Formats: sequence, C-alpha cells, structure tokens
Amino acid sequence: MELLQNPTLWVGVAFAIFILLVVTKGGKSIVAGLDARGEAIRKTLEEAQNLREEAQKTLAEYKRKQRDALKEAEEIIEHAKQEAKRVQEEAAADLEESLKRREQQAMDKIAQAETAALNEVRDQAVDVAITATRNILAGSMTKAKAKSLMDDSISALGEKFH
Repeated sequence: MELLQNPTLWVGVAFAIFILLVVTKGGKSIVAGLDARGEAIRKTLEEAQNLREEAQKTLAEYKRKQRDALKEAEEIIEHAKQEAKRVQEEAAADLEESLKRREQQAMDKIAQAETAALNEVRDQAVDVAITATRNILAGSMTKAKAKSLMDDSISALGEKFH
C-alpha cells in the first residue's frame, strides 16, 4: 500500500482525471474552437487566393491596356508623320505653283511693257512721219498743184463710194 501513499501516483491520477474531464466536458468546445479557427483560416486563405487571382486579372488587363495604349500612340505618331509629310508636299506644290504664277505674271507684265513701248515708238514714228510729210508737202506744194490734187481727190471720191 505504499503505492497508494506515493504522491506522484496521486498527481498522475489527478492529471489523468483532469485530462479526462477536460476532454469530455470541454473537448467539444475545444474541437469546435479549433474547427472554427481552421474554417476562418480556410476562408482567409480562399479570400487571399481570390484576391490574388483578381489582382493577376487586373494586372493582365492593365498590361493589355498599356500595350494597346502604346500601339495607339505609335499609330498616332505614324499618322502625324504621314500628315506632316502630306502637308509638306502640299506646301511644296503650292509654292511651286505660286512661283510659276508669279513668273507668268512677270512675263505678262514684261510683254505688256514691250507692247506699250512698241506702240509708243510707233505713235512717235507716225507723228514724225506726218510732220515730215506735212513739211515736205508744204515746202514743195504750190497753189495750182494743191488745187489740182484737191479736184482729183474729190472726183475720185464719187467712184470710191459707189
């Protein structure tokens, strides 16, 4: 009976009873608490997985949008280059046309000036010729000769008008 008086034995028995009571009375609540905690952890992990997948989708979408924006920017730049080239070609053509038009206007003005100068010289030559003829005729014409020329001219008028 010495065994019954051993304090270690009684501590062991008390510990076993305590464990048995804890398992029978609080086991369900401990298990339920652990299950609840496990379920909360599982939900947190699922939520984290969903958030990760959503973040990956969002990242992929933004990368796609970035690629699209870069492509669109390149297209805009190419279009702007083409438009600038077209405008430059139009400007060059307009300049060429304007220069041709101004050259033609200058040539026309020169031709007009030449014509005006020729007409002026002709008019002066006619004036000089008329004056010279008048002077020559006035110097060599007598009254009898003038009367004879006048009569011949008057008689010739009748024939010219019929």
